[in-house]
Amino acid sequence: QEQVSPFVVVELLSPGTEDEDHGQTVSAPGKPPTKWQVYEQILRVPYYVIFSRYTNELQGFHLVGDHYKPAVLNQDRLLMPELGLSLGLWRGSFRDIPRLWLRWMTLEGNLIPLASEELAQAQLEAIKAKQRAERLAARLRELGINPDQLD
Repeated sequence: QEQVSPFVVVELLSPGTEDEDHGQTVSAPGKPPTKWQVYEQILRVPYYVIFSRYTNELQGFHLVGDHYKPAVLNQDRLLMPELGLSLGLWRGSFRDIPRLWLRWMTLEGNLIPLASEELAQAQLEAIKAKQRAERLAARLRELGINPDQLD
């Protein structure tokens, strides 16, 4: 029923569904397929990621042929060269909660900034630009030039 399959699925591990999340269960005859079977065999999602917030463990799987194979992490990151991105672990605070978080990164490991981080960076740059303009205006005044009368 899906028009377009996702390229990556991120599963946040739950103690009650751990076996199913890891593909260790089989659906009974006449029952719906497991999540693993849906992602691997029906939707054929190229990357399947499991993260446990209890152990801070990140596991990645890559669809090779018809089956998921464990992916080797590079510095706690799952590289997805087709997207030019990686998904990895980042220690920091998000919404005032300090812990290890999943974060999108470049293939080189640089964080993809959140909207709030981009806004904070833009505000910082605006403050620096204003301070620089004020210093330049003061210097012009020292030289006898009124910066407010420049065209």
